[in-house]
Parts: sequence; C-alpha cells; structure tokens
Amino acid sequence: MRDRPAGFFDIVGNRGWFYLFSFLILLPGIISLIIPPRLKLGIDFSSGSEFTVRFEQPVSKDDLHDAMAGLDHPESRIQGTGQNEYLVRTKELRGAGAAPPVGPAPTSERDAIEDALQARFGNLADSEGAASPDQGFIDFSSISATVSGKLSLQKDPPFICCGISGSAVSAVAAASLAIFVYLWWSFRQVPQPFRFGAAAVLALLHDALLVVGAFSILGKVIDTEINVMFITALLTVIGFSVHDSIVVFDRIRETVSRGEGRSFADAVNSSLLQTLGRSLNTSLTLIFATLALLLIGGSSIREFLWAMLIGTTTGAYSSIFVASQILVSWNEGDVPRILRRMVGRREPEQLETAGAEA
Repeated sequence: MRDRPAGFFDIVGNRGWFYLFSFLILLPGIISLIIPPRLKLGIDFSSGSEFTVRFEQPVSKDDLHDAMAGLDHPESRIQGTGQNEYLVRTKELRGAGAAPPVGPAPTSERDAIEDALQARFGNLADSEGAASPDQGFIDFSSISATVSGKLSLQKDPPFICCGISGSAVSAVAAASLAIFVYLWWSFRQVPQPFRFGAAAVLALLHDALLVVGAFSILGKVIDTEINVMFITALLTVIGFSVHDSIVVFDRIRETVSRGEGRSFADAVNSSLLQTLGRSLNTSLTLIFATLALLLIGGSSIREFLWAMLIGTTTGAYSSIFVASQILVSWNEGDVPRILRRMVGRREPEQLETAGAEA
C-alpha cells in the first residue's frame, strides 16, 4: 500500500467498494430486464389511445375501470394524476382521428366514451376544475399500429437483455464507437489514450443500463411506461454522462502532463479531489430543477423527468467513481491480478520474496 499524505482522501484506493456498489444497484434492474415483460411500452411503441379525464364529482379508480369495462375496454389502465383526475390508456379507439375536410365528423368511439362517462358520473371538468355539459377529455392522443411500428421497429429482433429493438442497439453502439474514437483522439497526448475512450463508454453504458433497469422495475411495480419522452431523456442522460466524464478526464490529463503525483493512481486521485465539488454542484443544480418540475409538472412529461432524475444522479456518480476508477484499474492491472488469485497463482513480488527467503 502506498503511503499518502495526511488528510489525503484515497478515492482510488477504495475503488473495489465502488465497483461492488455499482454491481449491487445494477443487479435488480438486470434481473427485472430478464423477466418478461422486460419494459412496459407506452402507446408510442405499442399503439393505442390515451386520454386525461377529470370529473366534477368524486369518482374512484375502481368505478372508472368498471365503466371502461362496460364500454368494451376491460384492458384499460388507469392512473390517478390529481383530484378526481385520471390518465386512461386503452387500445386504439375507433374513429378517434382528425375530422374529415368536408362534412361533419362521424361519431367516434372517443365521443361515445365521453358521453357515457358524463351520463354515469356527471359533468366532466377542465384542467382548472371548471365543469360543464360540453366539456370533454382534457388531453387525448391516439397512435395507430402502423405509426407505433415505425417508432419501435418491432420487426427487428429484440435485444435479449431489455427488449430494445436491434436498430436501437445498433444506434447506441454506433454512438459509443464515435465517442470512443473522439476521446481517443482528444487525449492522444496522454499515454495509452484509448483507455480514456473505453472508460467513458463503459460509464455511459453503466448509466443507461441503470436507467433502463429502473424503468423495468417501475413498470412491474407501478405500471410506469416508456415512451418517446423516455428515449429523449435516456439520450440526454448519455450526453450528460459523457460530458461529466470528459471534465474529470481533462483534469487528469493536466495533472499527468504536469507530473503531479508519484504515480498515475495518485494523479487520478488528486484530479478527482479537485473536480469533486464542481461535479457535485453541477449535478445537484440539475437534480433540484428536475425535482421542482416533478412537483409541478404534468403527467405527460413524468417519464422524462424520472429518467432525468435517475440518470443525472448516476451520471454524477459514474464519472467520479466508475469511469476514473476503470482507468486506474486498467493501469495497475487489477483484472489480471484478480484472475491470478482465482487460479491460485502467486504475484511476481511474492515469488521474489519467497525465493529470497529460501
């Protein structure tokens, strides 16, 4: 064990604990992704209709579900979003598209449901709670099977771990390769610069897997669905993760170039301590803003905000306690050393000591 100056917090020396922590927080999500349904797809990917309805009088979730079942929609999934307000997801409603350019619009299934709910539970209300006989759903969207098929690319074989389409996995792989090459070139002045690119890619995959795994668990527990907003948040999280890792890596490059530290591990540890406050402050600012939006935001962006909150938190963690630690482990040969211990081989320095004693 290297001697370190007094008061020097050894982040690098405790990297094994950080690896263990990452494994423990990833494991539940990985298990959930193995168990079908891996992810609960929203109407953006599975087709269907979604509407938000608010009642003037108190209506329970069970009563609303019974009413939808009586209207030939027993598959309806209902989620409370406020006082007497519910988000309802069903299979695609017939005739729920745009009105024809000429002549009156035919009676659609949406109109029939609005009329039936109003006849059973009383007047519907708008988002402010004002009710009237002419009030319909607050929000309504419907996506056909053709459109959802183009979005989700269901014709491609699903990725075995998480049910993501093959094209989506190919896109992530291409982006990861581009990031790897860019970082390799950017850190070309540092010895073995390709390790910086590989470490950043592993960190962003760590963050993406954690977010996807968390949504897999949420989908099984509270019916949280993934939609286009979730994909947008996931891509944002990947960008944030890479950005934060680059800031840390840039400080490591400066420290190594100046010759600070007695070893590469010491240089990394010193760089982490210098950037720790900046990384935490930046992440906390975004986390607080996301929490504020979660408290006041509508149901339409809830999946986006949850993905951002989880991803921002893990991105701040991975840039310091995963990406940088991978660099040190690679430099110091942690994996070969562990493999040698597993097969019972002794370290070279141990063999030299044993020979000297003999």
